[in-house]
Amino acid sequence: MAFPFSHRKTTQALNFFARKSGGEINKLKSLKLVYFADRYHLRRYGRPITGDEYLAMPYGPVASGAKDLAEMGDFLSDDERAYAAQFLAPVDRYTYRSIADVAERALSESDRAAMEWAWQTFGAMERFKLAEYTHRYPEWKRHEAALEGGRETRVPMCYRDFLDDPEDEAEVCHPLSDEDREALAQGIQERFDAERMLN
Repeated sequence: MAFPFSHRKTTQALNFFARKSGGEINKLKSLKLVYFADRYHLRRYGRPITGDEYLAMPYGPVASGAKDLAEMGDFLSDDERAYAAQFLAPVDRYTYRSIADVAERALSESDRAAMEWAWQTFGAMERFKLAEYTHRYPEWKRHEAALEGGRETRVPMCYRDFLDDPEDEAEVCHPLSDEDREALAQGIQERFDAERMLN
């Protein structure tokens, strides 16, 4: 991964969207809102909010760590589980709820602005329509054939692809000039290269 995963920011993003939804939210919808907030923040500020590993799955992009946190899944570390359990509680297989206010100090001002943007832009959309809408983005579409052919159920996505615009009239999540796109792509590549050297 090019960016460090923050389970605190990711927990608070999930908490934010549950709060915006009245205290309880469908997991599928929340994960799509996290994706759009990350896409917007990466394009505008040069980093995602969560730093999560994204997977292309049949219902669109999925931040894998966010999914584990929303489900209180088996892959969480003790620290991740203990922190998330202060703020989130599964309701059933498809839904989780907020059990505490958003910890604002875990988030930057730009994090909160990006999440607010995602909610204002996509919060009213029904969950399956929102999932279908994410299929219009190049970072998912490049894996569409593998997913629809049944060869794969999840394929790792690359943050560099988040900088490309959708071909149709879909919301770009912050417009980029060619110069901005190149600069952001270079920054992501430098992070990948540094990570490879450390590992």
